[in-house]
Amino acid sequence: MPASGHQRIEKVIMEMLAARGPDKSMCPYEVARALDENDWRELMDDVRHAAASLLADGKIRVTQGETEVHPLERRGPIRLRL
Repeated sequence: MPASGHQRIEKVIMEMLAARGPDKSMCPYEVARALDENDWRELMDDVRHAAASLLADGKIRVTQGETEVHPLERRGPIRLRL
């Protein structure tokens, strides 16, 4: 994905998390659906990569259950949090 697309996904993640507040989380698929309602599944890898970048920058947390995880190292459902 071009850098501009990656930055757009990061921006959407941050906007959606900010709208929910610090005590809430969301699934990556919600971001993908906000970007493209019809072909959101195709965006899931890009959303996870953008989440990994935000995690590395210390802007978000990524959890699976109560455990903090890296979005590219875990399969299955994860949650994004501020």
